[in-house]
Amino acid sequence: MTAVMPEHFLWGASTAGHQVDGGDEASDTTFLEGVRPTVFKEPAGRACMSWQRWADDLDLVKGMGLNAYRFSVEWSRIEPEEGSVDRSALDHYDRMVDGCLERGLSPVVTLSHFTTPGWFAAKAGWFNPDAPSLFADECTRVIEALGDRLAMAVTFNEPDLPRILTYSLPKEVTDLQRACLHAAGAKAGVERYRSGNVFLPEEVGQLEASFMTAHRAAVQAVRAARPDLPVGLSLAVIDESYVTPSGRQMALAKRRACYEPWVAATRGDDFIGVQNYEREVFGDRGPIPPSPGQEVNEAGSPVCPASLASSVVYVHQLTGLPIVVTEHGISTRDDALRSRFLRRSLAPLTDLVRDGLPLLGYFHWSLLDNFEWVSGYDVHMGLCSVDRTGGTYDRTPKGSARVYRDLVAGTVL
Repeated sequence: MTAVMPEHFLWGASTAGHQVDGGDEASDTTFLEGVRPTVFKEPAGRACMSWQRWADDLDLVKGMGLNAYRFSVEWSRIEPEEGSVDRSALDHYDRMVDGCLERGLSPVVTLSHFTTPGWFAAKAGWFNPDAPSLFADECTRVIEALGDRLAMAVTFNEPDLPRILTYSLPKEVTDLQRACLHAAGAKAGVERYRSGNVFLPEEVGQLEASFMTAHRAAVQAVRAARPDLPVGLSLAVIDESYVTPSGRQMALAKRRACYEPWVAATRGDDFIGVQNYEREVFGDRGPIPPSPGQEVNEAGSPVCPASLASSVVYVHQLTGLPIVVTEHGISTRDDALRSRFLRRSLAPLTDLVRDGLPLLGYFHWSLLDNFEWVSGYDVHMGLCSVDRTGGTYDRTPKGSARVYRDLVAGTVL
């Protein structure tokens, strides 16, 4: 394993292309948003117009006193048609990377944040036997263009999420996903239109296996193009806990199914990303709902700041890899709650660093209130609001942005 010892801890914010850029017409997600029926509440549309206003976003990150920015490159913009590379898209990302460096920000790039080109999905997506090599080719293009200035590369964002969701999605949602994919196949004129974040439960095992194979191919491609660039993937991690012996069995069984398979898949990587938002406590009958009066997020899940440090420790013990918190945050309109959540989450995290745990960075999700997939714009996770209704798309930092800035400025590692 390559030793990764950055000169400084990375304090950053995260975004993803489809969720903030707007207008990625060639992507599978845009296509799925437009079929009927669709699992998406609404289309992303212009999102936050970050394709045009990326410099404003970087100014926000710098203004918070941060030193890093994580964003995704969109394969559908770089290769909108199979075999046809749009050099102007690579030039756009090239300018973004330079813009980060000009502001003293370390750029961290995610190579696949759920979305893929529509042509890729129409060829069965990650179920296509050629998918790993096609993705490796995309990684090579990106790293050859940008890799000399990147701080880190994340191959996949939360490839374990489909498995996690099989534990919680109600039948009506899985039925809607099935209908959505069927409608997409009919509209595209193909038998099997498949996406990375709209899936069928019976296909999750095969999807995971393809993600793992594609990840290894991507790591090889990244290292061939730039051997010294740290590379890994990020995992969604729900901090499973328990209060009864039966609950313990359920919590550990879920961990064995959702996380342990990724140990072998990430062996030899330079780091692993942890993306945590909540804790799930198991009793005799499964997950325990929040108590009356307990603080909850917009999804109704209990707010648990301690889940972050617990998840970091668990994944490090599981894999032995250095950790980057690639996402962490809270969905709420109550920004005072977000501020409290930040304070209470980061204090134990910095203690872990001081105690010697190899934690390389923390990236808050998200920089902006953005498009949150099937929930559309009903979820609010940003440190900054975006004026979408007025049509200006102006960004306004919230009080939590100032709290984050002050926490970073006052933390000595």
